[in-house]
Amino acid sequence: MIGRIAGTILHRAMDHVLIDVRGVGYIVHVSARTASSLPPVGEACALYTDLLVREDLLQLFGFPTLLEKEWHRLLTSVQGIGAKASLAILGTLGPEGVGRALALGDASAIKAAPGVGPKLAQRVVMELKDKAPTVMAMGGTLTVDTAPSDEVIEAAPKPRTRPAPAATPKVNFTAEALSALTNLGYNPSEAASAVAQAAENPEATDTAKLIRAALRLLAPKD
Repeated sequence: MIGRIAGTILHRAMDHVLIDVRGVGYIVHVSARTASSLPPVGEACALYTDLLVREDLLQLFGFPTLLEKEWHRLLTSVQGIGAKASLAILGTLGPEGVGRALALGDASAIKAAPGVGPKLAQRVVMELKDKAPTVMAMGGTLTVDTAPSDEVIEAAPKPRTRPAPAATPKVNFTAEALSALTNLGYNPSEAASAVAQAAENPEATDTAKLIRAALRLLAPKD
């Protein structure tokens, strides 16, 4: 399994990038969002990867963070969602947007991805709504870089490698708030939905404020 690619960009396209790793070029398929965020040709980059293995095909799919890679794995567990459809969803919504859409049961947001119809979008929401909190809770705990191992391909010299970007503070807030609410006894799906709604509040600028906003949404209505 190839878990990470680090090297020099030889070619960029809207759906893939060619990365030179010590003289070997690897084609890594990426979302349009990831492609647009990559550095220019000739510069170093690093992507976490997922390897798709078929009888007649080997394909690498790349992600700027481990959290996004986890969302990819969850999305492709749904029948009808292949790797390309998953990248389309992630490219349209981003990892935080995917988590919010699933937590809120918002099939219309999923349907906005190219090639994803209403029935498939509804299936994604139905199958993953209860699983989404697990991935949302990973936001503050996943590492953003890995030590060299047998599963990691790295370029030389190492100083040229641009590390994957760290998770945004909002992601950490979401994970911490979700963990706090579940520790208080709230159902993970209900907690995830409340946190997703509360995260849209511009005043929820830290974990404590996000928790308070989510608790207000979870409070019994008169």
